[in-house]
Amino acid sequence: MSEAATGSRETIAILGGTGDLGTGLAIRWSKAGHRIIIGSRTLEKAQNAVAELAKISPDTPAEAMENRDAAKAGNIVVLTVPAEHQLSTLDTVRDGLKGKILIDVTVPLVPPKVGTVQLPAEGSAGKRAQDFLGDDVMVVTAFQNIAAHLLQQDVVIECDVLVAGNKKAAREKVIELAAEAGMTGYHAGPIENSAAAEALTSILIQINRQGKFSHSGIKIVGQGDH
Repeated sequence: MSEAATGSRETIAILGGTGDLGTGLAIRWSKAGHRIIIGSRTLEKAQNAVAELAKISPDTPAEAMENRDAAKAGNIVVLTVPAEHQLSTLDTVRDGLKGKILIDVTVPLVPPKVGTVQLPAEGSAGKRAQDFLGDDVMVVTAFQNIAAHLLQQDVVIECDVLVAGNKKAAREKVIELAAEAGMTGYHAGPIENSAAAEALTSILIQINRQGKFSHSGIKIVGQGDH
């Protein structure tokens, strides 16, 4: 998709962009015309991630930065780190997030029972992030139920995206970004409702295991029905 087709060109900083999900989002948003920054705990790790991204998708330009610098440089920031590193990562970048949208894709999976729903005391990882960062940051949760490896391929993803956050305008922006990445996003309400999408990940893992699916997903049906 060309830049002209997307409208405004965003600078999207993906913290923890060394993993499959971050890599896949980087590929799809770069194709939509956005500038991509890959952040990691060290510059060396970020540079290695950019080099690996170039092997997977040679046509995906990306810049490497430490997480702190990436968060400052991005006007939209995406957190794609494991749940156990969620708050420690946010603590290092919180000054760079003020006034911005943070897309948090954290799923609180607790090994070895990743197929069992185990939400944190705050109710959800998304709520935990919003409580930690305060109202200066617009936390929006999304993409928790997407098979990461599919994002890296030129395929249609048959899974919708539940988008939760306290600001409707911020949710609208993330729904727009989901569309540019080839998916349909839906308003899922305030950040507390992130619990539903996070819990669904463990359920989808169980479906994959029991039904021998390579990946399962969710679809929202009934649009236009009266």
